[in-house]
Amino acid sequence: MPKMNERKMKILEAVISDYIVSAEPIGSRTIAKKYDFGLSSATIRNEMSDLEEMGYVVALHASSGRVPSNKGYRLYVDNVMKKRRLSASERELLTQALQNESGKMDNIMREIAQAVSHITNYTIIATEPLAKSHKIRQIQLIIIEGPIVAVVIITDQNAVKNKVVVMPNVMTQGLIRRVSEALTMLLQDSVAEDFNQIYAGMMRHRFKEMGLEDVSVDTIFAAIREALYAANITQIHTIGIKRILDFPEFSDLEKARAIVGTLEEKENLYALLGGIDDGNVQIVIGEENENTGLKDCSVIRAKISVNNHMTGNIAIIGPTRMDYAQVMSVLQTVLSTFGIE
Repeated sequence: MPKMNERKMKILEAVISDYIVSAEPIGSRTIAKKYDFGLSSATIRNEMSDLEEMGYVVALHASSGRVPSNKGYRLYVDNVMKKRRLSASERELLTQALQNESGKMDNIMREIAQAVSHITNYTIIATEPLAKSHKIRQIQLIIIEGPIVAVVIITDQNAVKNKVVVMPNVMTQGLIRRVSEALTMLLQDSVAEDFNQIYAGMMRHRFKEMGLEDVSVDTIFAAIREALYAANITQIHTIGIKRILDFPEFSDLEKARAIVGTLEEKENLYALLGGIDDGNVQIVIGEENENTGLKDCSVIRAKISVNNHMTGNIAIIGPTRMDYAQVMSVLQTVLSTFGIE
């Protein structure tokens, strides 16, 4: 078995770099003309044959050039790939996405996902920043019409969630205001896990004195609980799902169906975005993907921590010949913005 050396590494890098751009098998003559390696076409051809024997490149046809294998991509990203500087326009797009006001944190991962998809032209899956457990900061009841009331909660992470309910009786504006104030005092700083204890110990006579019957209290309380749980449910953003079909690798209908079908299932997306360590960028190549629907794709994933406890996960999905250096540069820029090197 041939041994890997610096010359072979340079040729492998050239094959991968050219194939990422062209999506066409790379021949020895192309490399000899384009790269100043000081090697003849015949020598490069012999080295490529060795790389094929070692499993780093594959010849699709006997007379064609070579394309990288998953093993070749793995060696490239782990040992060969160089850092790439983002262009001024790419940095500007990211800067705009990352300069969200703190009060709009629910949208920041969507903004980042859209910017990353625009820069890379890949499909992006992201979850919004999520506190492990939102705490209630304020509760407000709003009359919509007649007995229809919106129960609104605002959390310590500036998430706003609401639940519309039909009350047993029409409530006056004065009663709505007093009940809102009382509920805020009772439930401020509580989390979803506290509800059973608070509910059991609640002084119902206080609300009765305001003119609110038990059934109305139960209706409002159930709405608050549901709204708070909703604040703790991760929302998934899928950006550019059709972009992956623009790559020639996926012109095959069966491959395209497998990928799109995988990305349309929420359970697959939760699994895809799970198990990511803080601050680390993970690269999963081809058949390394646990989901067989993505065996022809590479996935680059990262967790982004905001304010030390709010986290959003992001995954960039493209063909195995994706521009790994570009995606890594984009993600490192995002991570460094939040103080993660």
